[in-house]
Amino acid sequence: METLQFKTNINCGNCIKKVSPFLNKIEEIENWKVDTDNPDKILTVTGEAMLAETICEAVAEAGFDIKSLV
Repeated sequence: METLQFKTNINCGNCIKKVSPFLNKIEEIENWKVDTDNPDKILTVTGEAMLAETICEAVAEAGFDIKSLV
């Protein structure tokens, strides 16, 4: 299992609801969460054979900014 982290502007429950369908459709993701208490709004994603590009595209498609922390 690998873990990827991203800095986002997903900052509240409604934002999480908006991005959920976009992240949930990525089959390689087993779990994801956003730390809205962190000033950088860190998105942590765990799964197998994930591509950071795919995650970034999904979050951007949902209307949010995202930057890989790798």
